[in-house]
Amino acid sequence: MADRQVNVLVCVKRVPDVSGEVLLTEDGQQVDARHVGFTLSEHESCAVELAVQVATAGQGQVTVMSVGSPESVEQIRTALGTGCSAAVLVETDPVSLGPADVAHEIAEVVRDHEARGPIHDSGGYDLVLLGNDAADSGDFQVPVRLAHELGRPVVTGIQAISVADGVGHLRGEGPDGTETYEVPLPAVVSVMEGGVEPRYPTISGRMKAKKVEIETRSATREPVGSGRLRMTLPPPAHSTAQVLGEGPGAAVAVVDLLHDLGVAR
Repeated sequence: MADRQVNVLVCVKRVPDVSGEVLLTEDGQQVDARHVGFTLSEHESCAVELAVQVATAGQGQVTVMSVGSPESVEQIRTALGTGCSAAVLVETDPVSLGPADVAHEIAEVVRDHEARGPIHDSGGYDLVLLGNDAADSGDFQVPVRLAHELGRPVVTGIQAISVADGVGHLRGEGPDGTETYEVPLPAVVSVMEGGVEPRYPTISGRMKAKKVEIETRSATREPVGSGRLRMTLPPPAHSTAQVLGEGPGAAVAVVDLLHDLGVAR
């Protein structure tokens, strides 16, 4: 359990709900979302869940924010329906943004809330949680850029978080196994899916979410953009088939194949 109130800012992005073939726009700058819906990425759904868990344990509150189009309200309401209690939307054209732009706007919200007496009377955000990377563009720079701008420690690829004595205890899976960290708060953390099971809004949660007033802001500067030339898709994987034989004569070849696969002995 946390020893004092712990308040969390969790950042989400409206991304295309692509479960099948991915298509790109003609200019190669983004995923073509004309024929699909929109959602939160798995990384960010897990970040929302961890934010709610940490804040609940620390008797604090969770603010959800997004930097993007007015339609991002849909994803914000989803997060509100799962336990977040306040929300911020920085309205801007998401196509024009790069990682530096997104990080800057998040940092402006953090600084502004701390300077004017935060919306939860908390004195600031102990943790800022983000998804590890963007599900549509693959950008993974925002957490590090945000931490640099705020002058806070950052840890990426985290799947479990707890707070005690002003320290964040973090766990993630690295290339050599489980990795654990202890970082002083406030801190920035990016979340990978897999550590928790995201909850989904209940009917009562959705009703409460509709009543929350979303703080709407404008971008504070002209975007510098991503500098991206274009996105590309990997070539489709080719499948191959091997004909083992025809009729009863193929039985021996099948047995040999099963032996090679370790299925039969």
